[in-house]
Parts: sequence; C-alpha cells; structure tokens
Amino acid sequence: MNRVELIERIATQHELSKAEAGRVLATVLDAVVSTVKKGGTVTLPGFGSFKQTARAARTGRNPATGDKIKIAAVKLPKFTAGSAFKAAVDPKAAARKAAKAAAAPAKKPAAKKKAKKA
Repeated sequence: MNRVELIERIATQHELSKAEAGRVLATVLDAVVSTVKKGGTVTLPGFGSFKQTARAARTGRNPATGDKIKIAAVKLPKFTAGSAFKAAVDPKAAARKAAKAAAAPAKKPAAKKKAKKA
C-alpha cells in the first residue's frame, strides 16, 4: 500500500474527500516526524512506537582498499511494533508466546536479607 492508496482508504472509511484525508495523513506524519526529531517518543498502543536512537561513532573498513575509515555518529528513527500489530501479522507466533507465558512458573520473590547484630 502506498500513500495514495492509504489516503483513499481513509477517505472511504471516514466519508472524507481525498484532499481532507491527505491533510489528515500529512498532519499525523508531521507530528510523528517532529516529535521524534526533537528526541521524543510517539506511542500508539497496540500499533507500536517511534523513537530516536543514536549510533555511536566507530571505525570501519573500506572493503575495496582495506583502509580504516571513521564513521560519524548518527541519529536514526526506530519503529518498534506493538503486541497487537505483531499478533495481527503472525497469529501463530502470538499463540506460541501466549502458551509459553501461561506455562512459565511464577517467579519467587527475592529473599529478604537478615539484619546483622552489632
């Protein structure tokens, strides 16, 4: 699905014109981009979250010449899919995860330390 198809789907499902649906989509995307650019996180429960991650500067190697090169630090956007989105894409994996969680024994609480007498 591309941008035009998404706009058409929004327009159809919400009885909007394509122009209005396009403006709605542009507003949503602009809000996500500007928030992540500022270092914030956009979380859509069930769908996922968008956040900024930093990759440290490092030394790489030019595969053609073998020379070491410096690779600058960069900031990148990252999307992490939510549990409902993952379950919709792969229901079998979601069922396996749920079965594993149900079969796992409950964890014991940490033991309390006894006070030493002076």
